[in-house]
Amino acid sequence: MLARELLGTAQVPGGEELRLYSHGRDFMIVLGRNELMSTRMRGSEEALAVMSLERLANARAPHLLIGGYGMGFTLRAALENARPKTQITVVELVPEIIEWAKGPMAELTGDAFEDLRFTLRMGDVADAIAERPGRYDAILLDVDNGPDGLVRADNDRIYSNAGLAAARRALTPEGVLAIWSAAPDPRFTRQLERARFTVDAVEVSARYDAQGRGKGPKHTIWFCRPS
Repeated sequence: MLARELLGTAQVPGGEELRLYSHGRDFMIVLGRNELMSTRMRGSEEALAVMSLERLANARAPHLLIGGYGMGFTLRAALENARPKTQITVVELVPEIIEWAKGPMAELTGDAFEDLRFTLRMGDVADAIAERPGRYDAILLDVDNGPDGLVRADNDRIYSNAGLAAARRALTPEGVLAIWSAAPDPRFTRQLERARFTVDAVEVSARYDAQGRGKGPKHTIWFCRPS
C-alpha cells in the first residue's frame, strides 16, 4: 500500500497550517484532520465555473472574479468553457498554493497560467470585491469550507451581511454571485435572501465516474442574482 508523502506546508495568514500530500498520482491539501481538497474530488469545483458561465450566456465579454485558487479546478474549467474575450481574475491568499501549482502539481496545472484571459492577484478576495462597484459579471467564491470558516476566522467576513452587501455592489446588474460549500446551510440561504439576492441552491456531486455519473458526497453551490 502506498503511503502519503508530505510535499510541503503553508501557514495561512491569521489561520492554520496547510499540508500538501501526494498519494500515488493523487494530491490532497489537508488542514488538521480535514482533507480540504483532493484531485480525486473535483466535480463541484468545476461545476462552480461551468454553471456560473451558463448563467452568463448573454454576456459577450464577462469578467469573472474567482476567490481561492485551491488546486485550480475552477480556473481550468472556466478557461475551458469561457469565450475568448472573457477576463478571469483569481485571488489567492497563500503564496505556497501558487508555488505548489507551479511545482509538484505542474502537470495538473498545465498551461493555465499562460492563458491571456487569466490574471493572478495575491491577497484577500474581500479586498478585491470592495474596490469598485459594478466591476464583475460573476464572483465565484470557494473560500474556506463554505460560510462557516474552518481555515481562517477572517474568512467569515466574506459571508457576513456586510460581505454579501459588498459582493452585491461589486456585481453588474445581471451578475452572478456563486458560493461553494461542503454542506447545505438553510440559514445561509435565508441570509442571502435577506441580502437582496434571488437564490438558487444546487447540490452537485463531488466527483464523477468514467461515464460522467455523479458519485461521492454532495456539495452545495448557491447561485445568486441581485434582486
